[in-house]
Amino acid sequence: MRVVGIEAMNLFAGTARVDVEKLALHRGLDMTRFSNLLMKEKTVALPYEDPITFGVNAAKPLIDALSQEEKDRIEVVITCTESAFDFGKSMSTYFHSLLGLNRNCRLFELKNACYSGVAGLQTAVNFILSSVSPGAKVLLIATDISRFMVEEGGEGLTEDWSFFEPSSGAGAVAAIISETPHIFQVDVGANGYYGYEVMDTCRPAPDKEAGDADLSLLSYLDCCEKAFLEYQKRVEGADLVSSFGYLAMHTPFGGMVKGAHRNIMRKIAKARPNEIEADFAHRMQPSLNYGQRVGNIMGASTLMAIASTIDHGDFDSPKRIGCFSYGSGCCSEFFSGVAGGNGQALLRAQKIKDHLDRRCELTMEEYDELLVTNNTVKFGTRNVILNHDFIPAALTAHGSPTLFLKEIKEFHREYEFVS
Repeated sequence: MRVVGIEAMNLFAGTARVDVEKLALHRGLDMTRFSNLLMKEKTVALPYEDPITFGVNAAKPLIDALSQEEKDRIEVVITCTESAFDFGKSMSTYFHSLLGLNRNCRLFELKNACYSGVAGLQTAVNFILSSVSPGAKVLLIATDISRFMVEEGGEGLTEDWSFFEPSSGAGAVAAIISETPHIFQVDVGANGYYGYEVMDTCRPAPDKEAGDADLSLLSYLDCCEKAFLEYQKRVEGADLVSSFGYLAMHTPFGGMVKGAHRNIMRKIAKARPNEIEADFAHRMQPSLNYGQRVGNIMGASTLMAIASTIDHGDFDSPKRIGCFSYGSGCCSEFFSGVAGGNGQALLRAQKIKDHLDRRCELTMEEYDELLVTNNTVKFGTRNVILNHDFIPAALTAHGSPTLFLKEIKEFHREYEFVS
């Protein structure tokens, strides 16, 4: 059996954040309900940050670490997003150019709500397994942002925002997929997928979210259970409790993951409440650490949960991670893979926690001003020069050269590295 999986991996979560408890108090939310989100901070995309800057800043350390020969073996670039700014042109072309990759390369984009990152991962895995180009690598970039805006003359902040606003984030996960899976070796053929049509959440317009929060929760719970049951049918001897050292799930917010974990542990493992609580603390909490600081990054969320698990778990010996991805509309998948101590050391070398610590904390006044300023880069913007004087401390927050959006000229986006 050939091996395949994640050779290298990194998370970039912008240069600015807000404390979500302060935000909830600022909005006057019910703090009893807010505590169920299990959120601490969220990344906020500044006007001169977009899905491209997030993705390039995540991928650049991985690409820079490659030799020229290894870099030239990247034969596919897959962008996974629901935040694209063009209905036709793929953002992968920007990534390909800004990262200086070989022109003998496939470039395309996947959109499938929050499932897109895992859809891209499985597409990359199957390309490697096809053996059509032995030694080839795939660059996978899952990147998504929530860019709230206040429309002039409109109601602005309405009740519809209430608990969606504190949990929605921005960020990108970049991964190199190859036949040398140093970080995470995918269990080949160990997949259970499940999907059907449901109008739980959607983006009916580029900058507008809509949907039914209760229906979304029910769909998530249903898919988590059914996708695992399908996995169990396909993988002989698979057991929810004993087969996996850790679990990592798509994380809209921690409370939703906790509810899904409780549901499958009760229904499938027949576990008691105290057993469920202990299992959540041991096998699930490591996957939530980054999500609690970044927020929901849609297509990149499951990959971020995997990275968080590997970074925060105990991998003195190799452990199998059971992974669940859900995308509204809906499609879901339960799959698995193995991580070990060497992979953990390689991932920790990216110093993701240090990056999250360096983000600028916005005041509520700065955050509210941002909601108006974001109109400068709304979908379809034809020409604009970005003002980097807005939160200037963000320009050097990352501690190394960071890509920012400089200008949009006749719809084409131009970028520059700032150090």
